Amino acid sequence: MGWVPAFALAAALAPPCPFPPLRKPGAWGRGRSLCNKAQKTYSWKTKVSMKLWMVQELHLMLKSTPILRLLKKHLDTFLKGKSGLRVFFPLCGKAVEMKWFADRGHSVIGVEISELAIREFFTEQNLSYSEEPITEIPGAKVFKSSSGNISLYCCSIFDLPRTNIGKFDRIWDRGALVAINPGDRKCYAEIMSFLLGKKFQYLMCVLSYDPTKHPGPPFYVPQAEIERLFGKICNIHCLEKVDAFEERHRSWGIDYLFEKLYLLTEK
Repeated sequence: MGWVPAFALAAALAPPCPFPPLRKPGAWGRGRSLCNKAQKTYSWKTKVSMKLWMVQELHLMLKSTPILRLLKKHLDTFLKGKSGLRVFFPLCGKAVEMKWFADRGHSVIGVEISELAIREFFTEQNLSYSEEPITEIPGAKVFKSSSGNISLYCCSIFDLPRTNIGKFDRIWDRGALVAINPGDRKCYAEIMSFLLGKKFQYLMCVLSYDPTKHPGPPFYVPQAEIERLFGKICNIHCLEKVDAFEERHRSWGIDYLFEKLYLLTEK
């Protein structure tokens, strides 16, 4: 089967964080660590469930042609004709779109907990790169393309705010929120809020199915949950809903599955 994406393990790297309510983009103090109160304790159940999903499902989801078709279909809405944007990929794995955006003149920054995934991304895309330690996070590294327009941080997404990573014009969440343990979503939303720049566009792909038949992961994320997490600072629009059900999904105990693409914009 080859490499199995390990980015979903980031969901297990911090418990829920008791942060203040969501604020407008840029309202957080510079350099503030949003997850400095998080304990580095992980639940055995979370780690096991994530590992099983990685092996059985996640490698298929990341290569999902429907997801890429949705992105390309709504690309003009996402980019709005802008060039030179800073685009963030949470839990990026080795998503091929990272090079696609970089080739079009944008600056790509991703976070991924698997060093193997990052190295394979650069190798498979025929990109030379360098690596250097992230001083704010012991043991973490950042991998940078020789061209300078792709930087991938090898660390937990819950540690990322400790770095001086800056703000982003665009976020493309193609499999991050659905990988986050529901109990950690508030912490994840706070981090995304911290990273949003002014006049941002945040594109998010989530899954819809009967959660009484399959507990996840990947986790069911209804629109009400997106509203709860981001509604205070974002306008939320569902751009499209597509049937993504395949025979293999019957093993989850479900009989329908939809991918829903949302666009979040600044209020």
